[in-house]
Amino acid sequence: MFAWEAVRQFPSVILVEGLFDLAVLWQAGFRNTTCAFGTHLTPAQLRELSHPLGRRVFLAYDQDENQAGQRASQALARQLLLRGAVVSLVTLPAGQDPNSFFVHGASAADFARCLERAQPL
Repeated sequence: MFAWEAVRQFPSVILVEGLFDLAVLWQAGFRNTTCAFGTHLTPAQLRELSHPLGRRVFLAYDQDENQAGQRASQALARQLLLRGAVVSLVTLPAGQDPNSFFVHGASAADFARCLERAQPL
């Protein structure tokens, strides 16, 4: 996970798929964001993300029209829940990821509202 050493101390973490998503969220002030370089994590990464027990993890994956990002979020959420994390799924407009959300004019406050509305599992 990118920048994990800088992110690991936060009680909640936002996980995104790619570097552009990470960059735009860091630029908007969400320094508790890391990226998985895709949708799959290793067992070691799952342990790190879930530690300490009860850490809140927001999954802000792509809202793909073919539902691939949503399916990946659900699968990852189940794995994190089994390891003791508190997981919430962030919903963005259809077809968008965090980067495109901001490119289309969203603000940090808009993304913060998405986090507030995130669906806990």
